[in-house]
Amino acid sequence: MIYRFADFELDTTRQELRCKGEPVNIEPLALDLLKLLIDNHDRMVSKDEINSVLWNDRAVSDAALSTCVKSARSAVEDSGAKQEKIKTVHGRGLRWVAPFEKRTEAAVAEMPAGPAPENDDRPMTDAAQRPSIAILKFDAIGDDPVARTLGEAIPHELIAAVARLRWISVIARGSSFRFASRDSDLQDIRTQLGVRYVLSGIVEKFIDQVIINVVLTETLDGQVIWADRIKTSIEEVHDVRETIIAEVIFAIEVQIPLSEASRAQLQSPENIDVWTTYHLGLQSLYRFDAAENEVAMAMFKKAVAMEPGFARAHAALSFAHFKTAFMNYSDNRAFAVNAARRAAERAIEIDPMDPFANFNMGRSLWLTGDLDGAKTWLHRSTSLSPNFAQGLYARAWTETLTGSSSHGMRLADEARGLSPLDPLLYAMLGTRSLSLSIEGHDKEAALWAERAARAPGAHSLIRVIAMFTNELAGNEQEAAHWAERVHAEQQPITQEHFFRSFPFADQAVRKRISEALKRRGVE
Repeated sequence: MIYRFADFELDTTRQELRCKGEPVNIEPLALDLLKLLIDNHDRMVSKDEINSVLWNDRAVSDAALSTCVKSARSAVEDSGAKQEKIKTVHGRGLRWVAPFEKRTEAAVAEMPAGPAPENDDRPMTDAAQRPSIAILKFDAIGDDPVARTLGEAIPHELIAAVARLRWISVIARGSSFRFASRDSDLQDIRTQLGVRYVLSGIVEKFIDQVIINVVLTETLDGQVIWADRIKTSIEEVHDVRETIIAEVIFAIEVQIPLSEASRAQLQSPENIDVWTTYHLGLQSLYRFDAAENEVAMAMFKKAVAMEPGFARAHAALSFAHFKTAFMNYSDNRAFAVNAARRAAERAIEIDPMDPFANFNMGRSLWLTGDLDGAKTWLHRSTSLSPNFAQGLYARAWTETLTGSSSHGMRLADEARGLSPLDPLLYAMLGTRSLSLSIEGHDKEAALWAERAARAPGAHSLIRVIAMFTNELAGNEQEAAHWAERVHAEQQPITQEHFFRSFPFADQAVRKRISEALKRRGVE
């Protein structure tokens, strides 16, 4: 949806404010406030409602709201004196008063990358561009109207969902729907649309059953990198529609980066460009090892040197610095903390609507103990991309440490459901374990901690969780096993290190864990 007023456009799908076609630099909360007010232009929006939407019902001062309103007004060239767009209803709330026009589906229609002119025979330069995808209309087998409707409705919603992932370009429906899922030639799609990936599908209906097949394919060599087949009853078709959208977003977020990294490894070093450099860094980023982290950091530094405006490379660099501080890889933790914050701020400055940038901004605040500030940015990351599993996990971790363990557990479960093979799966499992431990369910907490510690990529701090949860549960053998693993680490883990990385707000919880750690020799 796009709202047009004066010289401005508020694009709610792309989460962007533009003035005369150019993006306006605006704080994320101020953008959310504009959207809330325009969406509810026919009424006053109370201060309580603003607090609920923008701050998730957390207690914030009137000064925080005033600052947000001032920022929103400044962004649209309004002021408290003029109140031409945002009117204050004294002591009660705000109301949008400026006339505007509304246009639907504009954000999708205006997404970049369309067919090249027919007389343009210049070779494609895939490696120099960010990944791009065409989502084709799903073919309906037979003449059933339900199948035909789903064949258009699902890919249409997928285009809108993928358009929110700002690191990948998605072709507009008007171009991609010109190609059939079954009979189109991949090379023809690649040539005409300039895309590296194609998502296609087939819908079949048999009496009261619907079967949907979805395939994600590389256009370069026709390799299938992900596929799924879903069967459901016609009554549950809307639930399946949501499942397909979630699974496709997961596949794009995980499988395409893996594909890009594999392609990068096949290139000689002198031909590695910005995007492939970034993806080579990602391969090392999710391995919690000091040497691998150095490799990742070097790649991201190279990527931002080659392309200073590449927001995701700055965000990934923040992630690498975060790991240095979180895992205690360096004696100079303060440097890593500041570097993580600076890189995240730079990513936000370049692209404030990138969920990954907002995610890393929130995580950088973990390192300073500002968990309330982290919540704002992490909530922002999942508002921009509701299916962003790592953002949901990070919110789960933050909620758990600040005392909302039940909420944290729900978010962790949602993250696992969206991304069951996520590189941070062990962290999602570990967060669930911590939530159960805080609530006093020691036996169950220990079981989930075991799963977390045995999951691929689990690092030393996860093994500490397995150690103390088993200790609290009275599992002597398991606690001894994980204690042996923890004490065998190259870099000894202390309570100072653990509680600096896991700053529990509840002192009683912290004391209980501390005593369990002491009993297992962690001082």
